[in-house]
Amino acid sequence: MSPAEIRNVLVVGAGEMGSGIAQTVAAAGFQTTVAARRQAGIDRCRHRIAGWMERGKLAPDAFARLTFTTDWEAAAPETDHVVEAVTERLDVKDPVLARLDALCRDDVILASTTSQFEITRLASVTRRPDRVIGTHWFNPPPVMKLIEVVRGEATSAGTLATTLALCERFGKQTVVCKRDTPGFITSRLIMLLVVEAARIVEDGVADAEDVDRACQLAFNHAMGPLHTADLGGLDTARLTTNALADALGERFRSPALLDRLVAGGDLGRKSGRGFHPYGG
Repeated sequence: MSPAEIRNVLVVGAGEMGSGIAQTVAAAGFQTTVAARRQAGIDRCRHRIAGWMERGKLAPDAFARLTFTTDWEAAAPETDHVVEAVTERLDVKDPVLARLDALCRDDVILASTTSQFEITRLASVTRRPDRVIGTHWFNPPPVMKLIEVVRGEATSAGTLATTLALCERFGKQTVVCKRDTPGFITSRLIMLLVVEAARIVEDGVADAEDVDRACQLAFNHAMGPLHTADLGGLDTARLTTNALADALGERFRSPALLDRLVAGGDLGRKSGRGFHPYGG
């Protein structure tokens, strides 16, 4: 299927990333179904996107193109393209991708939003490894301009070309990770910076606020690495750093400060406190 023929997109996963991706795709003119296992997750997703519309950041006609459901297995056979945005754990992603593979038409591309797992590994649970690709979105998806596209060992040239064209239709720019390595381009860069920033705070060299301010003012970052980790969730950051350490070396290993924050339930913005406090 050519990019121009893709009209219906299924986003599996209704968390913060899935919600933002679904909103972005609907705003780009696609009929968009966002699906999750639990009704509570779907309700939060609908409320989150409706809030963007109420603040004038999403047109009402775009919101009307969204369908919210817990029955993604019913939606899968009708979709032209899938974005998998479930929890960053293989024991969650594997069964979802395998089931999507069984339900979707043979020409449908399965695009995973993973920020760390090798696409070849994810594709191994499907019968269409040539049509499995990574599309790593950034938080918040409606605002961030980049999608990092990652080829697996079996990803076809046609799948890559279609995905790049589709990302352009979504209003995004792309970079291509040519080698299927854990962490790709961006996660390797940011997580190494997050780990070192956390160690600077842990060693008493500087406060978190000053570490982030240094990166903003010296390197022109939009936000510092610790604010970035708080935004994405420190539990996710810890999973990512340790997975990268297992694959690429101890330089990525989660520092003790990050371990303590996660153990104490201080997960960043979503819990109200992480490296920084966020109040309610």
